[in-house]
Amino acid sequence: MSQEIKVKRSADKPPLFPRGWARWRLLTLFGAVLVALAGLRVITGHDMLTDTGTIRTTLIFAVPIGLAALGGLWAERAGIINIGLEGMMILGTWFGAYFAWSTDNPWAGLLAGVLAGMAGGLLHAVATVTFAVDHIVSGVAINILMLGAMRYLSILVYSDIPGAGAAQSPTAPSFPVLDLPLVADLLGPVAGSGIFLVGDLASLVVGLTTRMSALTLIAILMIPLTYLVLWRTAFGLRLRSVGENPDAAESLGVPVYTLKYVAVIVSGGLAGMGGAFLSLVASHIYQEGQTGGRGFIGLAAMIFGNWRPGGLAMGAGLFGYTDALQIRGGGEAIHALLLLLAVALLAAALWQVRQDRKGLAAAGAVAAVLLLAWYLTTDSLPRELATYSPHITTLLVLSLASQRLRPPAGIGKQWRASRS
Repeated sequence: MSQEIKVKRSADKPPLFPRGWARWRLLTLFGAVLVALAGLRVITGHDMLTDTGTIRTTLIFAVPIGLAALGGLWAERAGIINIGLEGMMILGTWFGAYFAWSTDNPWAGLLAGVLAGMAGGLLHAVATVTFAVDHIVSGVAINILMLGAMRYLSILVYSDIPGAGAAQSPTAPSFPVLDLPLVADLLGPVAGSGIFLVGDLASLVVGLTTRMSALTLIAILMIPLTYLVLWRTAFGLRLRSVGENPDAAESLGVPVYTLKYVAVIVSGGLAGMGGAFLSLVASHIYQEGQTGGRGFIGLAAMIFGNWRPGGLAMGAGLFGYTDALQIRGGGEAIHALLLLLAVALLAAALWQVRQDRKGLAAAGAVAAVLLLAWYLTTDSLPRELATYSPHITTLLVLSLASQRLRPPAGIGKQWRASRS
């Protein structure tokens, strides 16, 4: 039996990134995206496409989405759908801001936000694992409950506090800011030079290594840590087996109920950390509705990443970049991406011709021509369309990624231990 488990373990070690994504392919994709954005910057004159400010803003928007996606990954790898990530993030925003303000210590706020999210995860686990409530129903109920409960707590706690009220908290203290020594001094002038690709790469390095919140670094480290725990330990193997085939896992002595509880509680803790990030790093204040659907976008990033840490990190980065552009540049910056999308669709159409898929090639070519015409005849996107560009990106990415998805086999299924 032990030999069989060893064989299974060695065969079930996928790479950090989605299946088929070898390291060289990842580097090639990253290089191609950087070259494309650098070229687009030169052609359109929109320096914010790759400047240091955009990179930093992308991180701020991507981190809470990535943490929510990691939370979804933990739960769904154990077979539990966690639609309640949004509500658990709301818990993290409120308790993170409250305890950081009341103790004047951001680390206390972070701990409180994580614990509050874990409490939400525990509630979801009790409902879905112990009482076999439908996963979607439980998650939606948590989202609705937490939104109302946090407003009640705000009225109760902040009604007599100057500058606070039912919809927001007082200002919370900040985390320490980290800088890699000498990077800004050495690469700052290069980043501002505007040299094709060289300046863009320098901006990327400066943006990722300077003026970074300590919580941002911790959140980024959660990605490789999740990979190591779930794919490089016996605990992770057992947890993933629970999400694939709980009956087989139980027959081998795996504590199915316990692992499902652990996975959903960790899921809530990660979502709570994402909420604490929003209230302590992104805005330094709790505001009602500040999660803005990021729990759901995190689920989309997780699906885009095919339930793997590296893939969901790329998805979170994509959504964060789109959000950063519409915040910093409005409709004009997003408008520039129309040209890039048109070229990408044209290249995809040519590839479909080589694969003898004439219908898809024709559809891609028509879409490319329409986007190009839209770009040439306008100077900016409507404000409403630019504001919802991250959500539109979510829908497009999910539709394009749907053909290669491989969710855990036991996801969303109600399970009961066999009776001997």
